[in-house]
Amino acid sequence: MVVAGTREVIAGTEGMAARARSENFPVASRLLPAVLRRDLMAVYGFARLVDDLGDEADGDRLALLDWAEAELHRAVLGSAEHPVFEQLEPVLRTGFVPYRAFVDLIDANRQDQRVRRYATIADLRGYCMLSAAPVGRIVLGLVRMATPDRLALSDEVCIGLQVVEHLQDIGEDAARDRIYLPREDLDRFGCNEEQLRAARASEGLRALVAFEACRARASLWCGRELVAGLSGRLRWMIAGFVAGGMAALDAIEAAGFDPLATRCRPKPARVLVRAGLLSTSRWNGWQAALSPSGAPESTARSVHGPEQTGR
Repeated sequence: MVVAGTREVIAGTEGMAARARSENFPVASRLLPAVLRRDLMAVYGFARLVDDLGDEADGDRLALLDWAEAELHRAVLGSAEHPVFEQLEPVLRTGFVPYRAFVDLIDANRQDQRVRRYATIADLRGYCMLSAAPVGRIVLGLVRMATPDRLALSDEVCIGLQVVEHLQDIGEDAARDRIYLPREDLDRFGCNEEQLRAARASEGLRALVAFEACRARASLWCGRELVAGLSGRLRWMIAGFVAGGMAALDAIEAAGFDPLATRCRPKPARVLVRAGLLSTSRWNGWQAALSPSGAPESTARSVHGPEQTGR
């Protein structure tokens, strides 16, 4: 039985394509085979539904997430009742996609109900291994490319993408009493939580965002090696994921590292430029174009001197 309210939390599967286009990266590129596009959209639908149950649903969110895990198990058996899970059934039947990765995404949302602050970057990375890394593992499984080396690179890229989203949504998350900036970093830059709810970022917060952006760029840098080991349309798809994160960081930097005053979303042209650099292996041009300010280290220095960035 579908838990009351879940169909209202997300507007069916029809709205998924529009929501996908609003993300930092192309969820199902038209360059891909139709079956792979279908499977990617099914995974996207699952991830969005689970996130909405954990972020927006009224009532007992933990109970709703328990329902989602039970429905996931039914999808494995081919007896799902909710349309999002029905569309996931072919993905689960492939045998190449780890079931645990889907459970991890549910567990990340369970953790959101209990944990609203992270003391260290290690703690935050542990959360990202539940909330973001499973997506990369699922994608590599779908394309039959899930080797240990690729999985390790994918995990790092996904952590970087998750940090980028946290930076984009600092104010929105703080309004929901969720702080994804590590406490050790807030203290280091002299920031308090009230500053995260302001209309504009303070100088200290801008310096902190610059520091975290530099850290995220370093994680996304792993995408260079990941893409280099791929070919054809798959190469373009993975390059698009990485390029979306880089372009979002460009938008944050262009806004003066103030995501409170500006909606920092990637420009499509910027995504294409970065995807092109990655997919064509033009590594000499990649470093120069990595950041509007130059190489990765310059991002943090541009707001706060190098002695205060820890780089």
